[in-house]
Amino acid sequence: MFDTVAEKKFLLKQLVKKDLTAKYKDSVLGILWSFFNPLLIMIVFTAIFSMLFGRSIENYPVYFLSGRLIYDFYNSATKGAMRSIKRHASLLKKIYVPKYMFSVSAVCYEFVNFLISFVILFGVMIVTGAQFHLTSIYAIIPIFLLVILIFGVGLILAVCNTYFSDIGYLYNVFTLILMYASALFYPMEIVPGTVQKIFTLNPVYSAISCFRESVVYGVVPDLSTLSYLAAFAFTVFFIGILLFNIYDKKLALEI
Repeated sequence: MFDTVAEKKFLLKQLVKKDLTAKYKDSVLGILWSFFNPLLIMIVFTAIFSMLFGRSIENYPVYFLSGRLIYDFYNSATKGAMRSIKRHASLLKKIYVPKYMFSVSAVCYEFVNFLISFVILFGVMIVTGAQFHLTSIYAIIPIFLLVILIFGVGLILAVCNTYFSDIGYLYNVFTLILMYASALFYPMEIVPGTVQKIFTLNPVYSAISCFRESVVYGVVPDLSTLSYLAAFAFTVFFIGILLFNIYDKKLALEI
């Protein structure tokens, strides 16, 4: 059992390393793009929307970037996991490799990029004079729950995308809607009350809200929001594991 766990750790490390190397292989700036990409997006959105929402949102750059980092992590990680099995189809046809490892490695790879992006967030907070709060330690909770949610969604999408290629196109539309329903660049208060109730059902918005509360506003995240996020994340996680176990042996025949 120990050898099996050690081998899986080694495989996971190699897969993540391979993805990191492949992404920046032909890039002049290399891994620096992990810093510049969120920074450039923040500058563009701040220039456009700060005129509209700057007065109602204190320190708009930090507000936007804190939400964007959470959303980008969810978006990139779930899409990476969704494509992971088909992407490694040639390898899976030659040798036996636990198929879920490819989905797990895709999420871990994006998590590394997510952690790198925190340097930009902290840098923007320093430049804009934002306060650093002790409550920031609570940000670990929504991030952990978001990772659980991503693993669950990723496993579900990996199975569905293996059988139905259209899932990828539909999911792109879904994540676009999800972005606008996550209050990344606008205050939730401008949305009508009935729509707000619908938006609060969005677990990604729940993660963003709790993250902002602890890091940006210096308060303990709302317990009811955290409870909802936890219940949603673990439910999806267990559904993902169950679905993957059911179709695990059949996936090799579909790729």
